Amino acid sequence: MFNQLTQKDIDDMMAEIEERKVVIRPKLLEAVKEARAHGDLSENFEYYAAKKEKNANESRIRFLERMIKTAEVIDDSSASDEVGINDTVRVLYVEDKEEDEYTIVSTMRGDALNNLITIESPIGKAIMGHKVGDEVTVNVSAECSYTIKILKIDKDDAGKNARLRSF
Repeated sequence: MFNQLTQKDIDDMMAEIEERKVVIRPKLLEAVKEARAHGDLSENFEYYAAKKEKNANESRIRFLERMIKTAEVIDDSSASDEVGINDTVRVLYVEDKEEDEYTIVSTMRGDALNNLITIESPIGKAIMGHKVGDEVTVNVSAECSYTIKILKIDKDDAGKNARLRSF
């Protein structure tokens, strides 16, 4: 399965790759060089720590490049009154009478602990394209489902983008 990413997601990933290659990589290479100069590598913790950090950076670059290469680019536009990607949605759990707020994001940005729900999650799938006032059934499994009502859709990009995390 391809990761579904918006063009903005891909642009952000490309910017991170550039930062890691141009700014971070030279600093880490210098740190490895300095640690190596401290002598016996068999007992040089600084050298191993510097190598580990350098390798982690290279691994992150490869990961991001692979995500971009295999991504399915999806459109992040939606009607002004419908739930779409990067919208913050306030919902009411009908059975529990409890409210919660989620930001709907692409597959790579999901973070349920911070209420960043992917378009592939049960809630994301259920509410995409719906409007305020709609009641939708969220199917978690064949045996488990529940109903939520969409109370509010916030399309204000200023506040939402601050909540989106790096990949």
